[in-house]
Amino acid sequence: MTDTTAGQAPAPVQVQAPVQAADPARERLRRWRLVLGGDQADGTGCTLTGRDAAMDGALAALYGKGDKPQAGRERSAGLGASAPSVARWLGDIRDYFPSSVVQVMQRDAIDRLGLASLLLEPEMLQAVEPDVHLVGTLLSLHKAMPETTRETARAVVRKVVEELEKRLATRTRATLTGALDRGARVQRPRHHDIDWNRTIAANLKHYLPEYRTVVPERLIGYGRAARSVKKEVVLCIDQSGSMAASVVYASVFGAVLASMRSISTRLVVFDTAVVDLTDQLDDPVDVLFGTQLGGGTDINRALAYCQGRITRPAETVVVLISDLYEGGIRDEMLKRVAAMKASGVQFVALLALSDEGAPAYDREHAAALAALGAPAFACTPDLFPEVMAAALEKRPLPIPDPV
Repeated sequence: MTDTTAGQAPAPVQVQAPVQAADPARERLRRWRLVLGGDQADGTGCTLTGRDAAMDGALAALYGKGDKPQAGRERSAGLGASAPSVARWLGDIRDYFPSSVVQVMQRDAIDRLGLASLLLEPEMLQAVEPDVHLVGTLLSLHKAMPETTRETARAVVRKVVEELEKRLATRTRATLTGALDRGARVQRPRHHDIDWNRTIAANLKHYLPEYRTVVPERLIGYGRAARSVKKEVVLCIDQSGSMAASVVYASVFGAVLASMRSISTRLVVFDTAVVDLTDQLDDPVDVLFGTQLGGGTDINRALAYCQGRITRPAETVVVLISDLYEGGIRDEMLKRVAAMKASGVQFVALLALSDEGAPAYDREHAAALAALGAPAFACTPDLFPEVMAAALEKRPLPIPDPV
């Protein structure tokens, strides 16, 4: 019997049907159908409906005809040339795909379909998913932007820069502050300033086996960081078009370094001309909009400018960020690097400062720098603080293994 309260009907019991697991074979066909597109040649025999059909339409608009341009009526899919249709497409892909996929599709749309010019319209900029690559595209276009678009573009760039600063600033300051403190060693440190690892290493000959201990005769400690400038850092950044992501990250790091009292930071960008943006380092967005992506490359001229502004070689780190495709005088460039190193400058050559993997670069010039004791290597933003700390402490750089 069912126990019920007087005057009330028993509540109906709802039995939920068990959820059927997706058929693995059909799921594989579905995925292959989305990958291959809707042409008869896909061979899957799978029909898409609902959300899957909408996703397929968004993919077909970008990848429907491969890399070959189609004209007129032959084209069965595409984004067209109007900003409203592209803006709708951007909204669709943000709904259907995760952010990382959206960023790849945006990049492909700009590269494959020539949509860069549409980014000059405010409604387009409001629809895109901001990332480092989009910032690079905007920087290459900003000279051509109408006045109505510039503030929107700056807002997009600022959003990306602020996210990068949140990710990178705290760790960078902590790592470099530690390196500067360790660089100011004292011989009679207070107890809490003792560098125990170096103290033990320096006193191993005083090991007493019977007591299984080391009796230190000399203590080595960390010095307290003074408020005066201890090191000078020069960031020399190649602003040719292929270095767009590196320019963005370097500008953020330049602003972080400039905020540290014990480091004097200079930021120089170059193509065939040299521009000193040090006065704008308090705002990396201003730095970025002071660059001009594209053009040639004259590394020798840029290094000559940097070399002429070094006043304390033994306390200076020069970071050249370039793919080393030199359009200037190669031999003079190498002589300048050798002269700086001979004077005591710590010289760091980064082929890229980005998360994009192994870059294209001039291998002959990279080998020539390595022969001078300045190996050139690509560096991720997460590794950069460790590279700078090693350079400030004048110890071997943490060069990643080649891919």
